[in-house]
Amino acid sequence: MDAVEALERLGGIASRHDLLQLTTSRHLRAAVDAGRIVRRRHGRYGPAHGSEAEAAADRLSGALALRSAALHHGWELKQTPPKPEIAVARGRRVVASRRTGVRVLWVPLSELERTRGVTAPLRTVVDCARLLPFDEALAIADSALRSGTVTRGQLQTATVRGTGAGKVRRVLAHASPRAANPFESVLRAACLEVGLDVRPQHPVDLGRWTCHPDLVDVGRRLVVEADSHTFHTEPVVFAADCERYNRLVLLGWTVLRFTWEQVMREPAYVAWALRSVAGMPDGDGPRLRRVA
Repeated sequence: MDAVEALERLGGIASRHDLLQLTTSRHLRAAVDAGRIVRRRHGRYGPAHGSEAEAAADRLSGALALRSAALHHGWELKQTPPKPEIAVARGRRVVASRRTGVRVLWVPLSELERTRGVTAPLRTVVDCARLLPFDEALAIADSALRSGTVTRGQLQTATVRGTGAGKVRRVLAHASPRAANPFESVLRAACLEVGLDVRPQHPVDLGRWTCHPDLVDVGRRLVVEADSHTFHTEPVVFAADCERYNRLVLLGWTVLRFTWEQVMREPAYVAWALRSVAGMPDGDGPRLRRVA
């Protein structure tokens, strides 16, 4: 797999070890040499977007914001922004020619944010929750908690007012560090959108042992899994997965499994399947692939 595509699947920020689960050393080295991927601190890799965004923030005397700020903080995303997202002080005039290739937000900035050139971690989570789609914002909030940069206590006590406050409260209420990656976060967002009461990594008693599926709706006896083919191809792991799924079904659980491609690129299919199990039929659903 191409190294840039591998980085995208891992949320835009990843260690060398994780990248080499999806790509080769040669592909990774070529991507770095070509400037398509950059080495970050602590042995992590990120998209070339980071240096472009920092240059834009410096040029506009602003601060990295939204997804650009999330990448700077080392958080994984559903997708990197198509262009740098930069906050400038409210009331400042920025001529159109200087805004080319940049998304500019006019917002209040603290002195520390102006000095550091990036919005503060908690501020970044709240801004993303207010301005981004629910699934993207939830993935960022989950990653912020997972990294330890933002705490559950900070989210619970955050003061939220103004336009979009309801959106922000919804993201903060559902954010969880238990989601392993943006893939799981985006799938959870899709479940929540259709009314499923899913909890990440909730324990399920299988008799001989307890498993912790990606998402569990206890009331519906429903398990929803974000299945990554890459990490489940070893015979022992694959056999254990099959045994676990079979035992869940035999004990009366419904199991739905979705691939990364389906969750990220075929949301209509995922929504149809989830609506169906939630008791909200949506016609015959999208056409399924036929495999010979």
